[in-house]
Amino acid sequence: MNSSLLSLAIWTPIIGALVVLMTGNDRNAHLARPIALISAIVAFLVTIPLYTGFDTAVAGMQFVELYNWIPRFNINYHLGVDGISVLFILLNSFITIFVVLAAWQVIDTKVAQYLAAFLAMSGLINGIFSSLDGVLFYVFFEASLIPMYIIIGIWGGPNRVYAAFKFFLYTLLGSLLMLIALIYLFMASNGSFNILDWHELKIGMGPQSYLFFAFLIAFAVKVPMWPVHTWLPDAHVEAPTGGSVVLAAIALKLGAYGFLRFSLPIAPDASQYFAPLMITLSLIAVIYIGFVALVQQDMKKLVAYSSISHMGFVTLGFFIFNQLGIEGALVQMISHGFVSGAMFLCIGVLYDRLHSRQIADYGGVVNVMPKFAAFFLLFSMANSGLPATSGFVGEFMVILGAVKYNFWIGFAAATTLIVGAAYTLWMYKRVVFGEITNPHVAEMSDINSREFLILGILAIAVLAMGLYPYPFTDVMHASVDNLLKHVAVSKL
Repeated sequence: MNSSLLSLAIWTPIIGALVVLMTGNDRNAHLARPIALISAIVAFLVTIPLYTGFDTAVAGMQFVELYNWIPRFNINYHLGVDGISVLFILLNSFITIFVVLAAWQVIDTKVAQYLAAFLAMSGLINGIFSSLDGVLFYVFFEASLIPMYIIIGIWGGPNRVYAAFKFFLYTLLGSLLMLIALIYLFMASNGSFNILDWHELKIGMGPQSYLFFAFLIAFAVKVPMWPVHTWLPDAHVEAPTGGSVVLAAIALKLGAYGFLRFSLPIAPDASQYFAPLMITLSLIAVIYIGFVALVQQDMKKLVAYSSISHMGFVTLGFFIFNQLGIEGALVQMISHGFVSGAMFLCIGVLYDRLHSRQIADYGGVVNVMPKFAAFFLLFSMANSGLPATSGFVGEFMVILGAVKYNFWIGFAAATTLIVGAAYTLWMYKRVVFGEITNPHVAEMSDINSREFLILGILAIAVLAMGLYPYPFTDVMHASVDNLLKHVAVSKL
């Protein structure tokens, strides 16, 4: 199917970013904000036909676009989506709207530049999820670092420069090994950068192992997996609210997506051989990082460690090689986008009023912010994996898949339901319940109509996905089934 929908999904927000930048300095912030919001909404609307027009019976790529870019090296502008990638383009464009809304009254310096950075990043991330050319993927993958580096470095907290530099250094160094792997695959495929051609290559176990670890380092940093996770809490704590939302809801998914697009189909034998290593690292993230979250005093840091733990579930689901595991991991990624984004927005609401992220500075918030407390409770429950919320569906599917693979691995993974509830609800109890001990808390006002709209829509998304996940699982089923057959055939 030939279409320009993917190009529209990529370039609409980027063009919107350029228009926002043209509004100039902060004297025109009243123009920059509505232009950014309209751009984000239009960018989301152009992605909807990707879902409504998607053929769930087809496992291969749809909405394909192919144009020569650098013919001498056989590098093409090659786009397409399957059931694994299409939902993430919608999620990314959806979340960008809330990031723009969240900054409406909070960001008052370099407003146009702030909003433009998020719009540009949204387009670049859509490019990552739809690229079918190795060089195009790498260009989008690296370019997406730049807006986030700027967002943390300019609008972040007191240690923003350190956090931005650490974030950039970790992810850039990991990506360099991926570049070497891409060049090797170009040579092995007789001069093709087509990712789908690479899926059909017959590579020996030795080269597969080197490719697997090259991709592992690049994508593990991005997820992030233990032990290369230490940049994430620093980045979250220093980033402005919008930066934390995009980082957790979207950016972490890029590494996990890389495993499904590169590691498993290109190095299937090595992926199976090193699956015990990946499962071990994933379980460490799920269990150990969960306990690390339990002792955090900073709300952002707690939710940041929570994200690492939840993403451990995702990598676990990928490497148990069954339908339930991989589909559950994909559902978990989308749910985590809604829930973690909402959690960081809730923390941002509190920070905007009290300018503190320390749990000890709060207490009794329900007495002055009952509407906020209700939303925060729903998202906290979803973060804990409460049934009927989106947080439960993915975790339950991965646990079922893990039990099918090995009972004790499933049992170990299920401990997150206890630890996750412990750190999330303990934070909620200390922040929201009890008597007001801080006089500044008594002066806080409940959420306004803009904040109510943001949290309300996310609450609907969390409940809808929790109660009826079929529209999500139906889209990915054929593509996941095809991936598993590819890995299994290669093993024979």
